[in-house]
Amino acid sequence: MINVYIGYDGREAAAFNVLAYSIHRRASAPVAIAPVMLSQLKTIFRRERHPLQSTDFSFSRFLTPHLSRYSGWSLFMDCDMLMLDDVAKIWALRDERYAVMVIKHQHVPKEERKFLNEPQTKYEKKNWSSVMLFNNAHCRALTPEYVNTASGLELHQFKWLGNDNLIGALPSRWNHLVGYDAPRKDAALVHYTLGGPYFNEYSDCEYAQEWFAERDAMLHAGTAALRG
Repeated sequence: MINVYIGYDGREAAAFNVLAYSIHRRASAPVAIAPVMLSQLKTIFRRERHPLQSTDFSFSRFLTPHLSRYSGWSLFMDCDMLMLDDVAKIWALRDERYAVMVIKHQHVPKEERKFLNEPQTKYEKKNWSSVMLFNNAHCRALTPEYVNTASGLELHQFKWLGNDNLIGALPSRWNHLVGYDAPRKDAALVHYTLGGPYFNEYSDCEYAQEWFAERDAMLHAGTAALRG
């Protein structure tokens, strides 16, 4: 079973559902998808919202190993994404030498604000945590207590590992940053990090047509199922 956790923010509910559909649609192996949703984490996540926090899951994403009982592997991703390849391919890249595997972007945002006028923060390892393959047994430092109290930089810069050598690298096509990375046709996982096509301001961004096509396919599938 491929265990996938997707950050959930009610303002991007459509994005979450289209992403989940795009994963299932292309998967060649069984996939279990769970939202990282604050309303379902009240007993373990008590952290107050930080002024620089742009999504509901900015910090709760790091509960993934705990939610996985620190066993096996889990894949976390932001909800503002679209899967265009088989998730089993990134799952096959798991390497026991590492505690976590990410796409190691060299990303320095130029803008101060992003979608919904949320603040755009700048820090080393920016966007590394937007796609993470967790080797859960090696991420026991990420207890609910630690995730509730650690600083944003401690979490997002992986300081809880104590050693950057425990961070493995994944191919860049598994976290293509629309609006930052050079346009490419072979993106496997598209990341609308500035804002997705479901926001009017970004309705014509790179891979916008693919997102709308996926949404339409999902809605058509739902209608067909009701009729059937």
